[in-house]
Amino acid sequence: MKDSKHRDDHWLVRPKTIRLLWLAFSVVLTLTVLAQLVISIKGYVGVDSWFGFGAAFGFLSCVAMVLFAKLLGKVLKRREDYYREGADDV
Repeated sequence: MKDSKHRDDHWLVRPKTIRLLWLAFSVVLTLTVLAQLVISIKGYVGVDSWFGFGAAFGFLSCVAMVLFAKLLGKVLKRREDYYREGADDV
């Protein structure tokens, strides 16, 4: 009866589905990187022809975007009552 509490949840938030999606995406990523062994990549700069460069570049770009978004969130953050301060004056 462990899964009975998750039975009413949307199928994308169930733990079993999340594990299955992680496995499927990992397999697809691995196959995509391994395809570079069969398909020759012609690099334009030199570095971009290295094995697994696309996957590494994509991952590092994603990490950079997340860190930038976190920094931007800290810079643009306002107090919780920011919009209520002037409401009494009107």
